[in-house]
Amino acid sequence: MSDALIDALGARAGIVCAVGAGGKKSTLYRVLDTHPGRVGLTATAMTKPPPSRYLDTRLFDDAAALVQTVPRAAATHRRVGFACPSEKSGRCAGLPPARVAHIHEAAGFEVTLVKADGARMRGIKAPRSNEPLIVPGTRTVIFVVSAAVIGQPLNERIAHRVPELTQLLGLTPGDTVCAEHVGHLLSDPAGAAQHIGQATLIGLINQVDGDAQRTLARQAARQAMAGACPPARVVLSAMTASEPLVDVVESARNAAD
Repeated sequence: MSDALIDALGARAGIVCAVGAGGKKSTLYRVLDTHPGRVGLTATAMTKPPPSRYLDTRLFDDAAALVQTVPRAAATHRRVGFACPSEKSGRCAGLPPARVAHIHEAAGFEVTLVKADGARMRGIKAPRSNEPLIVPGTRTVIFVVSAAVIGQPLNERIAHRVPELTQLLGLTPGDTVCAEHVGHLLSDPAGAAQHIGQATLIGLINQVDGDAQRTLARQAARQAMAGACPPARVVLSAMTASEPLVDVVESARNAAD
């Protein structure tokens, strides 16, 4: 199942950026834990230090120094986490995206996993105009949203960037977030597809923890695949479960191929 998840997420090789809300870190850690190759883990946005249990070594230094030290570490360690220090306690600062691209090539990583925005532990977000911070040459962008927000009122308890979400989805604060809204977010040029360039977009609906949420998540996924800028596919997952891959929804054409 781990191989199926990696391939469904387009996380086999290249630079993979995770954005959105509702499970970016758990998704990256799951891929990191199961990927058989040489893997880098970093961020272009503020983040918590990655747990050491997923890594063979962790490096914390300024970006210029990491350009030198990460490739050396990758010569003898398969899974390397790296980030810049931050003045905020318990946080790391993000690297400039161009530096991440340089390190990926210099270190010879099979895949570099990047947390490319923040969401303050919420379940849904829309990007501001300057988000996300996608690394040049990124192969895959995974846009995450939690299935748990479907049926909930839109407010700051479940959502990050509420003003952006209201404008994008045509909602007002307190309105119910429906499956069609999640599907719209995953397929709008100003939503999941913003600033992704030539990367492949994968929608990820996480926290699909039961049959009811699976039904709603599939509705959202079908809406996304019919949207203006549809992702390559929508993956349904429960990243904290023993078997994280719940379902994959593709267009009828892709499924036939």
